[in-house]
Order: sequence, then structure tokens, then C-alpha cells
Amino acid sequence: MTTTQAGLIEPFNALVIRDVEGKPKAGFDKLTFADLPDNDVLVEISHSSLNYKDGLAVSGKGRIARRLPMVAGIDLAGTVVRSKVSEWQAGDKVVVNGWGLSETEWGGYSQFQSLKSKYLTRLPQGFTPAEAMAIGTAGYTAALCVLALEEWGAITPGKGEVLVTGAAGGVGTVAISLLAKRGYKVVAATGRESQHDFLRDLGATDFVARAALAEAGKPLQAERWSGAIDSVGSNTLANVLAQTTYGGAVAACGLAGGADLPGTVLPHILRGVALLGVDSVMAPQKKRDRAWAYLAENLDRTKLAALTTTVSFADLPDLAQAICKGETRGRYVIEIT
Repeated sequence: MTTTQAGLIEPFNALVIRDVEGKPKAGFDKLTFADLPDNDVLVEISHSSLNYKDGLAVSGKGRIARRLPMVAGIDLAGTVVRSKVSEWQAGDKVVVNGWGLSETEWGGYSQFQSLKSKYLTRLPQGFTPAEAMAIGTAGYTAALCVLALEEWGAITPGKGEVLVTGAAGGVGTVAISLLAKRGYKVVAATGRESQHDFLRDLGATDFVARAALAEAGKPLQAERWSGAIDSVGSNTLANVLAQTTYGGAVAACGLAGGADLPGTVLPHILRGVALLGVDSVMAPQKKRDRAWAYLAENLDRTKLAALTTTVSFADLPDLAQAICKGETRGRYVIEIT
């Protein structure tokens, strides 16, 4: 272990995906500052999070990294320790979500990371780094979805039902909390009845079995949902669209069940149902700031704590396997330091 001229200690820990016999394989490794990309801002990372995409990348069940070696982790929160640009100074608290981290850019599963300055967001006022990672990409995506439905005009507090699929996951749990706080009647779709009490405490008022949406259904079905947030895709999304009321909308943000959409245009042309695509990875800064402000205003911190589990860096490989199997619930904060 050595200390640099800036007082930074190396080598440091990182979870790195490398090519092993033609396949991506993640493992803990020691890096030096010379190993990091040559970017504008060096950040000491205190916390990261676990998202479904992270699970795919770390477990090797999905080919997320587009180049290797790759430091995994699509989220990070930490402190600037060195900067080449005037807008960021040593000591600034920052959050990074998406922007290709863990795909084309080295990510947050490292004690230090060198990042492009345009990727940084100031730690939102009122949130600690750990709380920001309890929200993470999943929670920030949930906020983008709720905003999309509200701005489209599809949902009104106290009127109609709003469905959330993948309800026990990261997007689902934060979405339920936000919607309930805003006064919506929230229905949770989950395959785990054991999670009903947990989801009810977050604000869900009714439940739909995941299996009821997972099989191929009719192109038009009985109307029920004023709006929906879907992180599953495939037959689930097709059925949700077929069950959405006239003039309603579905915000789609994930593909845990598949990237296909085996539906028809009938819900769209006969009922005026809108399918709103929500991207959180490359969202412009204005949208990011709007989503974080919405979270600060509407997310119940007590509920955030209730849906959050904090774990050590060493726990990541096992948790990556678990999230891919649908065995996790809520949000996981990773203590990097």
C-alpha cells in the first residue's frame, strides 16, 4: 500500500468484470489511480447500490459490459477529491446514475473512480449519500415514470387505479411509495404473496398475481388501470396495455420478463392508450434535476428506510445472483468504503 502526493492511498478495491475464457467474469481486484480512465473528476466513492442491471452484469447472466475490463456499478455517491474543471471542487458531494456506467464507462463498484464532469449531479439537498443510493437509479427511474404519467394527464389522485408491476423490486417499491404519498390508489403486481404486508406498508391497496399477467392474453381485455408503471415487459406489458382504461397510459422502463412486446395496436387506436417509454440512463440533466426534486418533495423517508437494506461491498456477488432470481426486495445500499 502506498500514498500518492495528493495523500490518496493505493491500491484500492474494485469489482472488475474481465474476459475469462471468452466469457465476462466479475471479481474483486486491486487497482491503482493509473488504472483509472483519464477523465475530468476523481471521486472517492462512499456508497453504491444494487439494481437489476447490476445483477445481470456481476452474475454474468447478461452481457451488460460492452468492453472489458469494466468496473461494474451503475450508481455511485461520493466526494470529489480532484478536479480538472472549475465547476467541481474538492469536497463537493456528488451522485452519478446511468450515463453508461458499467456498460461503456467504468462504474461505481470501486473506492475511487475517474469520471467525466458532465455525468455528475450535486447530491440533492436533504439527502445523505446513503439515502441517495437507497433511491439510486431504480428510485430515480420510478420518479421519472410517475412524472411521465402525471404530465401526460393519465392519472389523477383519488381517481382510478394505478398498477405497478415488479412491485417488490427497486423501481416498484419506490414507485408505490411515491404514488401512495400523492394520493393514488396503487395496485401491486408481484409473484410473492409473502411480500404483501411489506408492499401494503409502502402504500399498495390491492394485489395482482404476477402469473395472471405473464401469460399471453387477448388484445383487448376488461378496462381497469388508469395508468401503470411496468418494469417487466413482454406478455406482462402487453396485458397491462390491454387492461388500461380509455385515455390511460403506461410508463415502461424495464424488461425483466423479456424485451419483446407481443401485443397489438388495438389498445392504442381503439382506447387511445399511450405507451410512454422512460429512459433513465441518458436522460438530460434537466430531467434528472426534476426527478430528484420530485423525490425530495414526495418520498417518505421513513418508507425509504423501511425498503432499504445496507450491505458490505463483499456481499455484492451473492446479491447479484439473488436479484436475478427475483429473491430480493426493495433497495440495497452498498457500503464501498
